Amino acid sequence: MDESTAEEFGRIALELHDQPSLVETIDQVAHFALSAVDCDYADVLFLHRRERVESMASTDPVAETAGQLQITHHEGPALMLAGSAETFIAIRDTKADERWPTWSAEVAKLGIRSVLTVRLATLKNTIGVISLYGKRPECFDHDDIAVAHVLAQHAAVALAAARQESTLWQAIDARKTIGQAQGILMERFDLTADQAFGVLRRYSQAHNIKLSKVAGLLSSTRKLPEAPR
Repeated sequence: MDESTAEEFGRIALELHDQPSLVETIDQVAHFALSAVDCDYADVLFLHRRERVESMASTDPVAETAGQLQITHHEGPALMLAGSAETFIAIRDTKADERWPTWSAEVAKLGIRSVLTVRLATLKNTIGVISLYGKRPECFDHDDIAVAHVLAQHAAVALAAARQESTLWQAIDARKTIGQAQGILMERFDLTADQAFGVLRRYSQAHNIKLSKVAGLLSSTRKLPEAPR
């Protein structure tokens, strides 16, 4: 990797960390792949379990379709990476690859002949994969694979941070909503904070409604929600 390439990845890393939300970070990861590697399309899939992947961002409807086909047919390189120790999977030609016959045949019909799928992972867990697609066979060489790995490492760190921050803000928002609901109950029924929280918790448990939802509805309607029938 030469000095200009290293500087480019430094810029990419900074831009990924500066994205205002998880959604925008994911979208930037997909689009950075187009400039980092010589490919035609890219998409990002999140891995929830070995059997479940979720399409999060793509640079073109063709890439989105290719990702969705893995979900539809329950086969493909993303699912394979989810259940193995490999860091990447390369398909030289979708018309000749026999590992995922149904998916490969469908992807070939889209005009995709080469695929490079790289794991997005931190030291603790696997977040997802980024898949790069080429219109011609044998599109990706060893240099492309090396560059894709570096991009994936930067992207994984940025995505993990963004996802953690997103979860943090969701928790903060939920806590604020619960606090507002406690305040309503405290004022209306002359309760302490602990007593008001106890009312919310018991209502949540008794009616199988999430505590944050109970609090949100109470804050917006000024009354406890009706129990589901």
